[in-house]
Amino acid sequence: MPDTRPQAPQQGDFQPVDFLAIGHVTRDLLTNDPESSDYTLGGTVSFAAVTAVRLGRHPTVITRAGPDVDLSPLPEEARVLALPSPVTTTFANIYTEDGRIQYCYATALPIRAADIPAELRRPRIVLLGPIANEIEPDVAAIFPEGTRVGAVPQGWMRAWDETGRVHSQPWKTADQILPHLDVLVLSLEDIDYDLGRLEPFVQQVPIVVVTEYRNGSTVYQLQADGTVQATPIPPRPANEVDPTGAGDIFATAFLLRLEETGDPLHAARYANVTASFGVEAPGIQGIPTHQQVMEYLERHG
Repeated sequence: MPDTRPQAPQQGDFQPVDFLAIGHVTRDLLTNDPESSDYTLGGTVSFAAVTAVRLGRHPTVITRAGPDVDLSPLPEEARVLALPSPVTTTFANIYTEDGRIQYCYATALPIRAADIPAELRRPRIVLLGPIANEIEPDVAAIFPEGTRVGAVPQGWMRAWDETGRVHSQPWKTADQILPHLDVLVLSLEDIDYDLGRLEPFVQQVPIVVVTEYRNGSTVYQLQADGTVQATPIPPRPANEVDPTGAGDIFATAFLLRLEETGDPLHAARYANVTASFGVEAPGIQGIPTHQQVMEYLERHG
């Protein structure tokens, strides 16, 4: 299969931008105590940056963070533009047999189109990764034809009460964002396991991928006659240790491999395998290299 992987930029030269990830980094508390100072660095952009580097790419991150967070866990190979904020978005994730319970205790300032420098507006690929409704709708519209725009919409589809307990909500800005997307990646959890909620997405975005936890994923593609083709993609069985960030790892791997091969079904299989390795160790430790993923695919098809 053709694999046209971009070459590394020269030092100090980030044009054209290979892969741009936009969204808040987070302080993911190790306990459900909003006063705790023990945390790991999280957020879609954090997992995306590490995944891109491990898969041989050259990410740029635009985020917002306060002085209460250490950004050094982000890979040295990534270019990071950290916009200022009084605080950093802060979450607690509690995993139970019935699924994840989340609390949101603080949110950084939003990210708007005006915050995106002109020299970063023509990336090969952009991933919009909101965590707490922080990416304003005008951001999706600034990228020109030729840039593949993907999104993980979970942050647009959640709200929280006065205690910080997170719950799902309708995606209120969807009609402003969907027309500008080439790829949408979301989980069954994001749509409360109701596939009927996919209808407006699959009618406006050429490729929609739903991740299905241990069951792999399904690729939905709008056909020329207006019908939608749904193709299940098998998983790689994993020994799960930490599922945090699995969807972000998947989305990044999918977008990168889709650009390299042009094949959304192969890209989904590649992303399934990448994410499955990622959950087999705490945090970012399990995210595999491109070589590891390809070796598995060569053995298992």
